[in-house]
Amino acid sequence: MRTAKSIIIFFLLWASYEINAQQLSTDQSLKDLEYLSSPKLEGRKPLSKGSQLAQDHIRARFRELGLGSQFQDFTQPFSLPSSISKKEGKAKNIVGFVPGSELDRIIIVMAHYDHIGVKDGEIYHGADDNASGVAGLLSLAAHYAKHRPLHSMVFAALDAEEMGLLGAKALLEDFPFSQDQIALVVNMDMIGRSDNDRLYAVGSRHYPHLLPLLEEVSKTAPIELFIGNDGGFGKKDWSKASDHAPFHAEGIPFLYFGVDDHEDYHRPSDTFENIDQAFFLKAIDTIFRVMEKFDSSQL
Repeated sequence: MRTAKSIIIFFLLWASYEINAQQLSTDQSLKDLEYLSSPKLEGRKPLSKGSQLAQDHIRARFRELGLGSQFQDFTQPFSLPSSISKKEGKAKNIVGFVPGSELDRIIIVMAHYDHIGVKDGEIYHGADDNASGVAGLLSLAAHYAKHRPLHSMVFAALDAEEMGLLGAKALLEDFPFSQDQIALVVNMDMIGRSDNDRLYAVGSRHYPHLLPLLEEVSKTAPIELFIGNDGGFGKKDWSKASDHAPFHAEGIPFLYFGVDDHEDYHRPSDTFENIDQAFFLKAIDTIFRVMEKFDSSQL
């Protein structure tokens, strides 16, 4: 009898995963990830031809989805310090918008699209870091463009993270709404593979009202959702590890989703072929479940 109940529970959980997966465009997510990490884009270094191609792709996807924007052609340009780049031109965040149906509060969904570029003649493809996060962002944008959320949502593909979180700082400094309206920042940085099948959710130690939501999702998530890595005695602290950091410094609640560094981190071997496609799709599904819980909670 107990075995029969276990089988029924398994299939109910699997059915739930299948329904969520159908709500998200898994095929398109993989196509976006593959293109953004392809040799053609040469590692997407800021101000490079590959960076421009990445921008064009993200803009085209935003247009295709019917997203709005507070920035002309979805583009928020910003200058790079001369101490970092001698090249002329401006780095660019690509920012889309979906209006909420009931609330004037905002969820920012972000992922940096830049990477290292070409070094010593080798392309650093940046498939996991962070074409995976951008592909996840586009998947979530596709869903909420069709299914209007309660909160308004800003979808920000950020430039120059690898140069010191410069795109995130530029977005915060030139944010088109009052910062008081930001209810949550969701940052995805490296969600494409994991040696232990674990996705980390960082931030609830600083913002405890997010913990019950994460704990609820973790019970039925298709992968292990590890809540932590945000400090505490003897614990890893990723509170300042990526583009959520400038927002956290202003006291704006965040959730950062990512994985441990792996053997291909910041190496030319971080390619699409080394992405764990099953983990990647389950990671997007898990993040989607968290966003759904938060949006409906009206926290």
